[in-house]
Amino acid sequence: MSSTFRTLKIVATSVALVSTIAVVPASATAQPGPAAGGLDRAELRAALAAVPEAGVPGVLVAVRDGRRDWRDAAGQAFLSPPRPMQPHLRHRIGSITKTFVATTVLQLVDEGRLGLDDPIGQWLPDTVPGELGTQVSVRMLLNHTSGIGNYTNAMISSYAAINQMQVTTYAPADLVATGLAMPPTNAPGEAFSYSNTNYILAGLLIEKITGNDAAAEVQRRILRPLRLSATSFPGDDPRIRGPHSGAYFAPFGVRDLSEFNMSWGWTAGEMIATTADLNTFFRALLSGDLLSPATLDEMLTGVPFVPELPEAGGYGLGIYSVPTPCGEFWGHDGATFGHLTFSLHSRDGARQVSTGINISHYQVGLPDPHPIDTAWNTLLGTAICPGGEVSSRSAEAVASLPRVTRMPGNNAAVPVL
Repeated sequence: MSSTFRTLKIVATSVALVSTIAVVPASATAQPGPAAGGLDRAELRAALAAVPEAGVPGVLVAVRDGRRDWRDAAGQAFLSPPRPMQPHLRHRIGSITKTFVATTVLQLVDEGRLGLDDPIGQWLPDTVPGELGTQVSVRMLLNHTSGIGNYTNAMISSYAAINQMQVTTYAPADLVATGLAMPPTNAPGEAFSYSNTNYILAGLLIEKITGNDAAAEVQRRILRPLRLSATSFPGDDPRIRGPHSGAYFAPFGVRDLSEFNMSWGWTAGEMIATTADLNTFFRALLSGDLLSPATLDEMLTGVPFVPELPEAGGYGLGIYSVPTPCGEFWGHDGATFGHLTFSLHSRDGARQVSTGINISHYQVGLPDPHPIDTAWNTLLGTAICPGGEVSSRSAEAVASLPRVTRMPGNNAAVPVL
């Protein structure tokens, strides 16, 4: 692995996209133009078409404004033989899994079976024993302030490691053990530090309290009631069941990684969904259909990603917020090998965008935003803030912004989940 690849940070993807939307001054975009409050399909189609032109094999998107929906796709689902991308295709959503898992944990809080400030050692004494188990609370797991190391940083050390992960089934306890063996990032509760280990522990917590498989609990509590029939935990099945695209990890060229054993991600990032299902889920969540008002408020109470830059947004309990010229938006992003996803929503769930591309890690070794980042950011900006002035300003901002904000993802050489 090259030294430039080894030093790549999560700023390569999430920051280049979301922060460019977030930091455009509201005063500069206070008049979003004639398309405000509606879906300008011509503008959206133009922004969508630009993403494959920038180098993405294929892109899909679902945008909602009130009761109006627009779903489309552009480019190729597979490179060889070429097949067109379709808006209904299933996609690996990586860390957006965390929002589903956090919602399940918070339902247990609503049921009085768990407290957010319970020490995790109370529930998982053999998994997190001793002083750490008494210091780290359930809340700290969900908002990434536990200080527990991120197991994927240790797991993904080379290209050869990725090949091994593709065909290996991992036990959740082993993933946790890897994270706990790493140096802590901070004292419990002291600061935000993204760690996939937190959400493997959250999955084990669900199983301990309910006595059921964590994926089955998410299915019973969320997927089935919302009729999210295209959303699933694949377990150790490497296939994406149903229609889907290829998954292209840029350093591997045209090799398709859509068949991948995702047990290494489990409740931190294993899930598959469609963009339409993501919009349905987040709309139900933010509308209060899945949690009590008090618990939803807890979920949306965030800690800043960077204390020195509170304006860059913060991480709640399995969900994060970013300021935009059109108000605060909530959601999550996900990165796996070959699939990237963003899902962002206004607080009332009226304005929504979920979008995915079937290539990842194209920024390796590049000091500046890739043209793909610029194009995909423009699509996000167009969906979030209708009107040409807003989306064009967001696109222009990409190249000039200081890339210092750390958004959800991880700090590994190969940022995933």
